[in-house]
Amino acid sequence: MHTIAVSNSGRYLVSRYSASDTPGKVDIIDLKNAKTVTLTSALNPFAGISMPRVELGSLKAADGKTDLFYRMVKPANFDAAKKYPVAIYVYGGPHSQLVQNRWRYGSGGWETYMAQKGYLVFVLDNRGTSFRGRAFEDVTHRRLGVEEAKDQMCGVEFLKSLPYVDAGRLGVHGWSYGGFMTINMLLRYPEVFKVGVAGGPVIDWKYYEVMYGERYMDTPQENPDGYAKTSLLNKAGRLKSRLLIIHGDEDPVVVMQHSLQFLKSSIGAGTHPDFFVYPGHEHNMIGRDRVHLHEHITRYFEDFCR
Repeated sequence: MHTIAVSNSGRYLVSRYSASDTPGKVDIIDLKNAKTVTLTSALNPFAGISMPRVELGSLKAADGKTDLFYRMVKPANFDAAKKYPVAIYVYGGPHSQLVQNRWRYGSGGWETYMAQKGYLVFVLDNRGTSFRGRAFEDVTHRRLGVEEAKDQMCGVEFLKSLPYVDAGRLGVHGWSYGGFMTINMLLRYPEVFKVGVAGGPVIDWKYYEVMYGERYMDTPQENPDGYAKTSLLNKAGRLKSRLLIIHGDEDPVVVMQHSLQFLKSSIGAGTHPDFFVYPGHEHNMIGRDRVHLHEHITRYFEDFCR
């Protein structure tokens, strides 16, 4: 994967490159004489260490024809004769692409941590995400969360087909749009997942910032049916899985009212999500508290998905 920046003079390019097996390289290219100078080239930071393996694959979307790409992280001591729980990490929203040909296919630290604890980790870019063309992205227009969830369930069915997956121990986690998708999937498919952890989740698109929500949903007046069908408030009674919602109490992006309204709807419906607040944090946790965050997410999986 290349990222390019052009100098103010227009003469030079800075090329930042990585691939699944290349940690990173930065080149300066002189456009006048085509000379390339490598500024830095990263070494494999995990050389000599037994690491979880990251694999790339594809499957068909819910439309039966579109290819979707996924990465799967397997424990370092993976044994195909065993049964493994699965942690599905989801985002799924516009302007995102999680599975890319960059270092370890974009897999991050929490995925490695979960694989070390004996989980398979699965990440799928559903329709509605970026860099696959307008038709690929526009399929979610005016109905955020509907087609995305169908595609994610194609991933779930693929996982269930694998002999080393324990279909009774599936969990899902995501943040922001991924938090919305986590709860959305638990409520649309209540018999499938054992656990979910949703961070900073959008609950109802009419509560979200106009520049984003109305770009993809149009206004509530223009699309009342779409807003009603994508709201999670009227589905709170469907919750059967263990669900942990996490929110920063100073979140200016997905304001706290999203989670509070869902809790209120859950109380009215007689369902019982868990709730955890990070005081003094905004839409994401930073500093030492971010370590606590990932420990807390992992503990929830360990408590209810093992």
